[in-house]
Amino acid sequence: MKKLVLMIAVAAMAMMSGSKVSAQGKYGPDSTECIKYLSYYTEYYKQKNYDSALPNWRKAYHYCPPSSRYSLLSDGSTLLRNLIKKNKNNPVYRAQLVDSLMTIYDQRVEYFPKYAISSLNNKAQDMNSFMKDEPMKLLEGLTAIIDQTKEQTRSNVFIFQLSTAIDLYRIGMVDPETVIDIYDKGIVYLGQAKPKNDVEARSLEKIVTDFESLFIQSQVASCENLITLFTPRVEADPMNLDLAKNVVKIMSKAEECTDNELYLNAVNTMYTLEPSANSAYYLYVLYSGRNEYDKAVKYLEEAIASEETDDLTDADYYYRLARYCVNADKAKAYSAAQKAMELDPSLSGKAYMIMGTIWGSTVCSGNEIERRAPYWVAVDFLVKARNADPELAEEANNFIRQYSGYFPKTADAFMYDIIDGQSYTVSCGGLRATTTVRTQN
Repeated sequence: MKKLVLMIAVAAMAMMSGSKVSAQGKYGPDSTECIKYLSYYTEYYKQKNYDSALPNWRKAYHYCPPSSRYSLLSDGSTLLRNLIKKNKNNPVYRAQLVDSLMTIYDQRVEYFPKYAISSLNNKAQDMNSFMKDEPMKLLEGLTAIIDQTKEQTRSNVFIFQLSTAIDLYRIGMVDPETVIDIYDKGIVYLGQAKPKNDVEARSLEKIVTDFESLFIQSQVASCENLITLFTPRVEADPMNLDLAKNVVKIMSKAEECTDNELYLNAVNTMYTLEPSANSAYYLYVLYSGRNEYDKAVKYLEEAIASEETDDLTDADYYYRLARYCVNADKAKAYSAAQKAMELDPSLSGKAYMIMGTIWGSTVCSGNEIERRAPYWVAVDFLVKARNADPELAEEANNFIRQYSGYFPKTADAFMYDIIDGQSYTVSCGGLRATTTVRTQN
C-alpha cells in the first residue's frame, strides 16, 4: 500500500513539473527578461551596431533557452566572430571566444536539426579561420564535421581538411596513410555532391581540380608512398572499381608512377569492369610509358573513337597521339595534329609546331632542291605556330633559324630554273604541301 501511494505521489509531481515547464513557454522561466533582451539586441543587430548588440545579446543568451529562437544562436555566431577578429592580439581571450563560438554551433545543431548541415559547414569555415594555430585540433574538428555532413559538406571544407593534414604530415605529426585516407574519402564525397545549378557545378569542378592538385603536389603523393599504401588495399579487394579508378587517377598524376604492377592491375580492372574512353586512355598511358608503341596507339585511338568524349577531350587525345607518333609514324602524327586544332583552335600553335618539326625532319630523295624543299614547308608551319601562340615564339624562332640554314643556295636554285617567291609543291614521305621558294646566298 505504501509503495502504491509513493508511486502515485511521484507521478503527480512529474505532472506538476511538466505543467510548470509548459507554462513557461519557449522563452523559459525568465521569459520577460528573455523577450526584453531579445528585442534590445535585435534592434542594434539590424543596424549592424554589433558593439551595442553584444552585451544585450549576452543577456538574452543568459535568460533565454537555446531552443527559444534560431536567430539567437545564428546572430550570436556573427557577434562572436566580430569580437574574435577584434581580439587577435589577445590570444587567451581570443581562444575563449573561439570555444564559445564552437559551443554556439553545437547548440545550433542540437536544437535546430533542420539547419544542422549548414551550421556544421559554417562551423568548419570558422574553425579554419580561427584555429590554425592548433592544427591537430583543427584537423580533428574538420574530420568530425565531414564524418557527419559527408557529400553535403561544403566543397572548400575538403580543401581545408586536406591542407591541414598535409601541413601536419610535413612536420611529422600524422602519417602518410592518414593523408591518403582523407584524400580517398574527400574525392568520393566530392563525386557524390549534387550542385544545384551550372554555377555550382563549375565551382565544384574547380574545387575537385584544386583538391587533386593539392594532394598530387604534396610530399605524400610520392610514387613509393602510393605503392606502399595502395597495394594492400587493391590486393584485398582487386575488383573494386572505385578503388581502381582512384588509384589510376592518383598514380597517373604522380611523377613517374605508371610503370609498376599496382598501376597495371588497377588499369586492367578499370578496363575489364567498365570499358570506356577513360579506361582506354589510361591503358595508353600505361603502354606508352613502357614503350609498347602498337598497344599504346591502339588504346588511344580507341579512346578517341568512343562516343563518350566531347570535342575538347578528343582534341587533347589527338594532340597526345601526334606527339607520341611523331618519330615512329610521321603521317599519323601529322594527321592527328591537324585534327587536334580543327577540334580545338586553342591547340593550333602546338599543332603547327609539331607539323613544322615533322617537315623539318622529313628526308626526301631527289636533286638538291627536292631534298631541301621540306625546310620551306617546315618554316611556313613554324611561323604559323609563332603567330598562333606567342608562348611558342622562342622555340619556333630557334627552329626557323636552324631550318632556314638548310635552304638551297641561290645559284643551285638557278640551275633548276627556280627563283625566290615561286610557288612550289613538295611531296614526300606520305606528306604533300604547297610552299614558296626561298634561297640563301
